[in-house]
Amino acid sequence: MPALRPSSVPSRVVSLTRLPLPRPLHPPPASRLLSTFSIRAPPPLPRNSSTAAPRSSIPLRSPTTHVSSLLYDKVTVDAAEAIKKYGVGVKCATITPDEQRVEEFKLKKSFQPFRPTKRTRPLTFSRGGTVFREPIVIPRIPRLVPGWKKPIIIGRHAFGDQYRATDRLIPGPGKMELVYTPTNGEPERITVYDFQGAGIAQVQYNTDDSIRGFAHASFKLALLKGLPMYMSTKNTILKKYDGRFKDIFQEIYEAEYKKDFDAKGIWYEHRLIDDMVAQMIKGDGGCVIAMKNYDGDVQSDIVAQGFGSLGLMTSTLTTPDGSAFESEAAHGTVTRHYREHQKGRETSTNPIASIFAWTRGLIRRGQLDDTADVVTFAEQLERACIEVVDEEGIMTKDLALSCGKKEREAWVTTREYLDAVERRLRSNLANAKL
Repeated sequence: MPALRPSSVPSRVVSLTRLPLPRPLHPPPASRLLSTFSIRAPPPLPRNSSTAAPRSSIPLRSPTTHVSSLLYDKVTVDAAEAIKKYGVGVKCATITPDEQRVEEFKLKKSFQPFRPTKRTRPLTFSRGGTVFREPIVIPRIPRLVPGWKKPIIIGRHAFGDQYRATDRLIPGPGKMELVYTPTNGEPERITVYDFQGAGIAQVQYNTDDSIRGFAHASFKLALLKGLPMYMSTKNTILKKYDGRFKDIFQEIYEAEYKKDFDAKGIWYEHRLIDDMVAQMIKGDGGCVIAMKNYDGDVQSDIVAQGFGSLGLMTSTLTTPDGSAFESEAAHGTVTRHYREHQKGRETSTNPIASIFAWTRGLIRRGQLDDTADVVTFAEQLERACIEVVDEEGIMTKDLALSCGKKEREAWVTTREYLDAVERRLRSNLANAKL
């Protein structure tokens, strides 16, 4: 991966720590999982020292599927703790093993990918983590929604609802009840439904603290980006559940953010999900939309495709107080391309979102440490990725197809694209005198 060689990173400004693994380990299988790393600031140089610190070492690969299985997913949990400790982390794409992959990689069980789970609570849930997905806009790439001129940032609540629900099959006739037992009170029973036959049931929940954290993170991002913000629910149907989201957002906005929004000439509104989706499609973009967990999951993929490709979408997980920040590509591992690579065939996989995962992490690290060179380097790398496509017309197959070009000469392989990015990056860095 030549465009991301360690030598390209400014010296002594950042180091990337791989989480320690137990030894000895068996040789890794041919297929690997990309895992999560925390980015931390390097130790300071001794006073009056003129010796430059060694250049950073950036491991681009990760603990393998075998390791994740060997440790019963401890790598994932330790990674979440490390991001919580150091403040910034980068997550590369991971697979979600099905039964076939469990057998192929000799896993102990099918572990879930690094997404908000009970075991990663220290990073997400207890800190009110919110996932923000923002498209990477390249003018040359046609948009499936032509009117979109500016980014649409989807803020997805990273807790509760369907993703933490309890569901079950109902085998036959019977009464379903919801029982709430206060800590120091009597149980309250609510009849949900009288089943006359077999069916299904689901119970979901959320908490005021998590919703408040979601609201703070969303309002702060809108202020940072200088964009108007919307919150979207179906409160006309779920009057208490979705209504709670609406009320908490409005309360926090009026009490803590309205003055700052007015000063920037931006605004906040709550809209029904139906109206919000329609407005999003016919508008020109340029807004932040805060959505509940499932809504945000679906709409972020629609926005990504609408801007041209799932390979042109960034994803960041942030906490309301800014103490933890994790960046990643919004897509998975593109298994079909990997299988082609295993057969020795050329592949043209779009790496832009993966590169932006690293640059967004480096930018945040640089902001926290006040290391301007780190921020400049990451910004110039992002610029190089876009300029190679937009100005030079060098692109991977997915982007060429988006432009309506199906001939082989219209696209390059992954490595050829990365080589072009490296050339452009070196030029950008020279012009920036970095």
